[in-house]
Amino acid sequence: MNRFWRIALIVLLVLGIAAAAVAWFLHTHHRVDRVLYLPPHGEAGYNPLYALKQTLLADGVKVQARQRLNLAEHTLGPRDTLLIYNDPRTLSPPEVDRLLDWVAGGGHLLLRTPPFTRGGEPYADMLDAVGVVPMADAAECQPFKVEGEDQHVEFCSGRRFGFDEVEPELSWGDFSDGFVYARMAYEDGHVDVLADFDFMLNGGSNEGLFGGDLTKPPQGGLRDGPHRALARQVLAPNYGHGTVHLVYAAQMPSLFRRVLFEGWMVWLPLLIALLGWLWTRMQRFGPEWPAPVAERRSLLEHVRASGEHLFRYGRGVLLYSAVRNAFFARLRRRHPVAAALSGEPQIAAIAERFGLSDSVVRTALQTPAGHDKQAFRDRISTLIQLRNRL
Repeated sequence: MNRFWRIALIVLLVLGIAAAAVAWFLHTHHRVDRVLYLPPHGEAGYNPLYALKQTLLADGVKVQARQRLNLAEHTLGPRDTLLIYNDPRTLSPPEVDRLLDWVAGGGHLLLRTPPFTRGGEPYADMLDAVGVVPMADAAECQPFKVEGEDQHVEFCSGRRFGFDEVEPELSWGDFSDGFVYARMAYEDGHVDVLADFDFMLNGGSNEGLFGGDLTKPPQGGLRDGPHRALARQVLAPNYGHGTVHLVYAAQMPSLFRRVLFEGWMVWLPLLIALLGWLWTRMQRFGPEWPAPVAERRSLLEHVRASGEHLFRYGRGVLLYSAVRNAFFARLRRRHPVAAALSGEPQIAAIAERFGLSDSVVRTALQTPAGHDKQAFRDRISTLIQLRNRL
């Protein structure tokens, strides 16, 4: 078989394997469509009334949504509707006067009670002007039932209120527990006060710390049928007439929240690495271990151990020679005349220098036998004494 047929056979074999793999994949797998509900982005991410805006636009109602009231640039018409999602305590006295004049001409104003705050309660000109007094008691849920829908509870986090010498056209609640909704007539217009606007908001998100379950649709807000029915009733007075103005407080997520929910791919491994490093550096749990023996670095101990090793193995002559050489090295520096001599004249000169007999010096300068330990000790001791006296 030549080279061409071998290449052709290999190509056919590869194509056959690929065809078999494709056939197996198509036989064991089938296409499935999945709907994923992505987290809000763009205007829907910071405008809590974005769903209400889009719902009204789809129903043919003119809508303007903005973050600030700004009555100088945005003139309100006689049949317009104004929903202020912000805290009404932020309205200045001139703004309150202009809004009341506009409501008296046929406008429809929707307000919410201020949230609970620590310390003293700031004065709210607008609520006081319409005869509404926020209550200091804790919030309670209000049951809500729409025919054909599941049982709901509303205003669970809202602040109930009472009235000060005013009788509302419509109200929801009682004087003992407080009211969650009221509509007051103000000349030709209306003012609606609610404990909260949570039923008009965009609703919850399925986004969690690690992305959440994107296959489940978000719940709450205008996604619920009872909430849409309630919102339609609240907007009823001027619905379809004029423009609906939605003034909201931009809800930009904090830097900490963005790092926590969107940057976990970075901080989670770093946190694990930090915990591992702390684990290796922290003190051991359990009974205390004794301190390890420190390394011994004394030069004198090393010298003594080396000398004992040489003497034990019959190498005492080397030790004697080292001491004898050290003695003569100092003798050459301190008594060069005696060091220059040799033999008996040198022994006589050394004996005269130290006041010893010639026999003692002669014995000290003679190399001892390797097995004679006593002679080794005596001569080493004599040489060291002579060296120290130089």
